[in-house]
Amino acid sequence: MSDFRVRAQQLLQKHETLITRENRALESGNGVYTRYEHPILTAEHTPVFWRYDLNESSNPHLMERLGVNAAFNSGALFWNGKYILAVRVEGDDRKSFFAIAESDNGVDNFRFWDYPISMPETDRPDTNVYDMRLTQHEDGYIYGLFCTERKDESQPNDLSAAEAQCGIARTKDLVTWERLPDLITYSGQQRNVVLHPEFVDGKYAMYTRPQDGFISVGAGGGIGWGLSESMDGAEIKDEVIVDGKEYHTIKEVKNGQGPAPIKTDHGWLHMAHGVRNTAAGLRYVLYMFMTELERPWVVTHRPGGHFIAPKGSERVGDVSNVAFANGWIVNEQSEVFIYYASSDTRMHVATSSIDKLVDYCVNTPQDGLRSAASVNTRNALIAANLDILETLK
Repeated sequence: MSDFRVRAQQLLQKHETLITRENRALESGNGVYTRYEHPILTAEHTPVFWRYDLNESSNPHLMERLGVNAAFNSGALFWNGKYILAVRVEGDDRKSFFAIAESDNGVDNFRFWDYPISMPETDRPDTNVYDMRLTQHEDGYIYGLFCTERKDESQPNDLSAAEAQCGIARTKDLVTWERLPDLITYSGQQRNVVLHPEFVDGKYAMYTRPQDGFISVGAGGGIGWGLSESMDGAEIKDEVIVDGKEYHTIKEVKNGQGPAPIKTDHGWLHMAHGVRNTAAGLRYVLYMFMTELERPWVVTHRPGGHFIAPKGSERVGDVSNVAFANGWIVNEQSEVFIYYASSDTRMHVATSSIDKLVDYCVNTPQDGLRSAASVNTRNALIAANLDILETLK
């Protein structure tokens, strides 16, 4: 057997060992969710045949021809009994694309489909596409809403000046996608837009994130809400803020809706990301809130503080100190699989349940917005617990 063939087989075996590795639940936790030992997807999880030319005559040294830098920020869907992720895969060339990975149990053995998604373009081609939110809408389509990034032509001499808008595509099989016109709004740029899974007043409802620039939200910001008559030529004329920014909180700089909300008997469960500034740069964490069933834009519960923050090795990566989620899944047992990325590099899963997440949202105290208020809240918990402690000894 040739040396090339041996090394190719070793590459394939190493890859198979990685993607079939068991992912054990970590015993320590906070009672709200369970973290797992390993990331569920990394750059190394992408198929070998995506990265290497396996033809000995054209690649005798078995070099990696098309490197993959990261696999992160995945939309999610429970579909045909499988846990489906629409993964943002970033090549070494900094261009991102979408690819489907599936698992039987939602926590390990994720395997990419043979080909990435061939996403059609509009008349104005995308320079980059990323962070797709998947929504199975009651109209029968699966929609993918994502960020489309293009050069900001109003600043031709600044090669870092970019424009972000909401791209829209739909499918019924996750293979063939119909690209629709980008969302039209009247609030500058849009980087995090999520489709609500049900009609509201006979219209398509979306959670938006109006912002002035590509990075900075400026005078805008907060999670918005708006209605559109159609998704083919979607247009939101009026936006209201569902959940705004707040000084000296986890969402001081900006915030945005994560995945589409989950419907429960008690209201809609929402997960979002909040951003604050630190001496080491921006810190992204995840937080939760709940809204009314009939009026999904009206918040009923705001548990204070972060829900998930990057921990340990999760804090290290291409963009450090970041936890970001744009996908979660509820299965038939009302278990919730939260798919979050760390530091723009890799994907993780945390598991919980509808009951636990509702309990967390309803019974976690709201941020008092002052140190004194925080101490009062904590002291009330301590006082209630001190008597109970005696019975536990």
